[in-house]
Amino acid sequence: MKEKHGIDFEILRDLGNEVADRFGIRYELPEYLQEVYLAFGTDLPRVNGGSSWSLPVPARYVIDGDGIVVSAELDADYRYRPEPSKTLRDLEQLNQED
Repeated sequence: MKEKHGIDFEILRDLGNEVADRFGIRYELPEYLQEVYLAFGTDLPRVNGGSSWSLPVPARYVIDGDGIVVSAELDADYRYRPEPSKTLRDLEQLNQED
């Protein structure tokens, strides 16, 4: 994705949802939802790279070069996602501060 879009900053791919777990935003799907996912052909353990039937709460963090979280947005309702334009504004502001 970095090459495809010419991105020059790090983007986290959280296999196994280990970072989500450390942030306290990982949750396990109940068995009935696991069956629904499988019925639609979605094998979360395979996607997660292990045996986990977990998902992260949708979240977006902007972290500066010193490892400080300068912006965070999350919502337990998966239908609400951070707007890309807000993320771009946060990144531009971070770039101006450097």
